[in-house]
Amino acid sequence: MRTPITIFLLVILCISVACEQNTLRQLAASRDSSILHEGKSLELFELVNEHGMSIQVTNYAASLTDVFVPDKQGNFEHVVLGFDSLEAYLGKHPKLGATVGRYANRIKNAEFSLNGQTYQLEKNNKGHSIHGGIKGFNRQIFETDTFYTVKDTTVVVFKYRSRHLEGGFPGNLDLSIAYKLTNRNEIILEYTATTDRPTVINLTNHSYFNLTGCKGPVLNHMYMIKADSITPVDSTGIPTGELMSVTGTEYDYTSPRPAEDRIQKMGKGYDINYKLNKQLDSCELAAVVVEPLSGRVLRAYTTEPGMQFYIPNSKMDYLVGHNASTYGPYYGFCLEMQHFPDSPNKPHFPTTTLLPGETYRQVTIYQFETISE
Repeated sequence: MRTPITIFLLVILCISVACEQNTLRQLAASRDSSILHEGKSLELFELVNEHGMSIQVTNYAASLTDVFVPDKQGNFEHVVLGFDSLEAYLGKHPKLGATVGRYANRIKNAEFSLNGQTYQLEKNNKGHSIHGGIKGFNRQIFETDTFYTVKDTTVVVFKYRSRHLEGGFPGNLDLSIAYKLTNRNEIILEYTATTDRPTVINLTNHSYFNLTGCKGPVLNHMYMIKADSITPVDSTGIPTGELMSVTGTEYDYTSPRPAEDRIQKMGKGYDINYKLNKQLDSCELAAVVVEPLSGRVLRAYTTEPGMQFYIPNSKMDYLVGHNASTYGPYYGFCLEMQHFPDSPNKPHFPTTTLLPGETYRQVTIYQFETISE
């Protein structure tokens, strides 16, 4: 029987990139469908690389709606939770695949001060603000700027202007998000933003991954997170301001292991920010996740200093997902690349302040591979 360490070493030593298992196809970006909502067009785009891997994205919340990749036998399946129709994204769901902002994660008491002025935000989580408030970016319709193919990459770019005091945040914020699919089976998310007044910004993608093909819980996945510490939180999810070593705790994923035994011991899922072992603004490896039965591997890279590791235990059986599937507890994991929660109120955390004349930049990469037998 293979140990967790053995399985992880197979990822490093015996990787068989999925593209090698499939006949080469034509790299393409296409508008798949569209509907009207509140007088605006919601569009769905499909990006396909030459190895058959595909993703779908929509300008509604600049969302990643589907990722279709092979297992070690070459069988393609969906590996993010999502819907088959655009209409479903307009209803109730836990931000599946959405871009969240203007400030991802929590801000204590839904307020912060900047340059001597206090800003009151929308309270939508235990008296705090989370993910930009009641109608954050996950409920906004972005403009489709362009879509095209160049060399080994296919691209869709979405843009959005967040108006001054939208959700309580200062400044007109002009945001651009590029989704790129490469022939290296990478999904690259590139964010840029500018403002006309001092503001704060923290963006992330809220995709729920499931490397089984969304056919069961993610508890058997092998998780490795490149982080020696977390930002511990109080009973309402707000960081205390300290850093806590993960050594000897249920948060220690410095070596690969499944989450099942720890979740059973805790009696709950994960929802915690890790301080990544990396240089600020350098795009480096943040996490590796392996699903042993399918052989699928997800490697995640980011320029951000933190990552919210999220495995919810809430039922999602009210959702009808891809191929009419239903989702149960622990059916997805999120790797939310970000600055730390409540940074505007904790000056010793890496800054989230953006000033006029500056450009916010973030890169996150999700790369898919398979391991051999």
